[in-house]
Amino acid sequence: FHSRALLLSWLVGFTAAKDIHLDWNITWVWAAPDGFGRPMIGINNEWPCPIVNADLGDRLIVDVHNGLGNQSTGIHWHGFHQYMTGTMDGSNQVTQCALPPGSSMRYEFDVNQTGTYWYHSHEMGQYPDGLRGPFIVRDPSPPFAYDDEFTLTLTDHYHEQMSVLLQQYEADSVGAQAGVNEPLPAAALINEGFDTTTLRVEPNKTYLIHLVCVGNWPGHVIVFDDHEISVVEVDGTWVDAYPARDKKIRLATGQRMSILLKTKDNTDRNYAIWDSMDVNMMFFYQNRAIPEGFNPNTTAWLVYDEAKELPPAPDVHELDPNNDFVDDLVFVPASHESLLEKVDRQIIFDTGVTQRDGRSVYTINGQTYVDPEEPTLYTALAASPENASNASIYGQVNPFVVQYGEVVEIIINNHHGNLHPWHMHGHQFQVLQRTIPEGGYFDGYFANISSTPVKRDTIMVQNHGHAVLRFRANNPGVWLIHCHIEWHVTKGLTGTLIEAPAQMHKISVPLDHQRICPSYGTPPGGTPSSPPHDAPRPDGASGSPQYPPKPWGEPDASAPEQDDSQPGGTPDSPEDFPQPWGEPEESPQEPPQPWSPSNNAQPPANTYAPEYPSGYVPVAPGPVIIDSELHYGGKSSHVECSGVNAGHTQDT
Repeated sequence: FHSRALLLSWLVGFTAAKDIHLDWNITWVWAAPDGFGRPMIGINNEWPCPIVNADLGDRLIVDVHNGLGNQSTGIHWHGFHQYMTGTMDGSNQVTQCALPPGSSMRYEFDVNQTGTYWYHSHEMGQYPDGLRGPFIVRDPSPPFAYDDEFTLTLTDHYHEQMSVLLQQYEADSVGAQAGVNEPLPAAALINEGFDTTTLRVEPNKTYLIHLVCVGNWPGHVIVFDDHEISVVEVDGTWVDAYPARDKKIRLATGQRMSILLKTKDNTDRNYAIWDSMDVNMMFFYQNRAIPEGFNPNTTAWLVYDEAKELPPAPDVHELDPNNDFVDDLVFVPASHESLLEKVDRQIIFDTGVTQRDGRSVYTINGQTYVDPEEPTLYTALAASPENASNASIYGQVNPFVVQYGEVVEIIINNHHGNLHPWHMHGHQFQVLQRTIPEGGYFDGYFANISSTPVKRDTIMVQNHGHAVLRFRANNPGVWLIHCHIEWHVTKGLTGTLIEAPAQMHKISVPLDHQRICPSYGTPPGGTPSSPPHDAPRPDGASGSPQYPPKPWGEPDASAPEQDDSQPGGTPDSPEDFPQPWGEPEESPQEPPQPWSPSNNAQPPANTYAPEYPSGYVPVAPGPVIIDSELHYGGKSSHVECSGVNAGHTQDT
């Protein structure tokens, strides 16, 4: 009977698996998440970008078209291991070439992990400009029961575009200590809005709440006022329930966490969920003054009764690191997986600072990361298995070669005065130890290392401290390990794992990925050759997959080259948006003054004629209703946001 029941449950799960086919056109969108209008990067002329909901065993198929017109792009699926599908990782110049303006490509992979993830661009500066969204994978047999679920994203928001800020950051770093002049964000956002999100809850219920830190720089601290909560998942790993009532939950950029929240037995009042950017990262470690108008706090609410008032949240401008924070090293994986032993290969990252071309850059063991001319994965695939194990063929990408099956230990010594959230592609790692701030560099193991250490894919390493990580090298491919702060990525704080070169050659590069990459098939130091790999077809046939027609039509072969007339080629206002379809014969009528992006006035209604090209969507401050089943939440729950997009209702 037991075996038959298992077989039946397996068959039910197998037949329930489905294809999720998405058509995404990456476009510029005008938005004002905190009341200040600016261009954001959205999907299908919408921002915020949509949530992706999937079930274990589904197959995700995403056809991406670059409709930006002035920037290359790509999508990284943060937290997904991409076992033997490393070409789908979405890291530009690592596992693919950047997707040029006017071009299209497909991401396709099996969803074989459960939990909380997200997607974002890995092109410099694009995800802080808006190209990001949560990705939730439901477990058919979760270890905890719950009645409904919500998703909350946490981020820092900037009023300037990243092209401008990165240029400012570079200018400020000339002759200076790297990492001390990061441009400050303007505001914290929850679900891409400022003080706008309400979660409608009922008494005596249990809710699973997914928390996703999609920010650029500071971590976030979130508190659920006067409620019983337990942490049950971190970075896609179920953990034994850890009670955290009235404790501060801290998430670094790139980290995710899920909690179970038990509601009250009455509807007497509503409760605040307060979130603060980690002001310690931005000010107190760097001795910077808080600028006028800076707002590190934002609030969401648990709403029991819509007729009752929404309580205020505290205004936080300082965080005591010794005051009721949840230490993520205490979490125990629900699988109780044992500590990996013995170590076959130890890699030490000593981070430092040096001068390169007159500016300060970050280094790993004295070397800063420099983008290769061809994706590192393609270099590995074009090389012989013997040469693929030679780290010198990969250039200045901080390559570390590991062999299949090895237990690898990475020790990160942070010699900097600021913090770094380190993220590893292709794996989760066990965290053996991590120091407090100013805790010193590795000189031996702690006495109290857990026999069942927490598993994550992103870990915060403290200033002048260290962390010790372990994983098993069982995923052939090329995987980045890098600080997830975009400012620090520009400074070269990135390493590359060349994993299992002998087994890596079983990976094939789809034809559409080859076509956007002129250097594909070039052996290290050689000339281009015929592509050695063909795209696998789901039906077993050979040749290029036949994709369905796209809503945006075929790419325009005459799409313009990247516009370098502005910093990074990024438009400063809707009037400056370059059009990949070319300029229309007759320009549409300009919006009447006084509206302009600079004065943040609300644009007048019906300004644009229907024939205006579809790449520019003006969106002004105002209310927006988001159905959480399809956007930020799950099942039958509902999230209502106001003050984000005027007169705009989204059913994604």
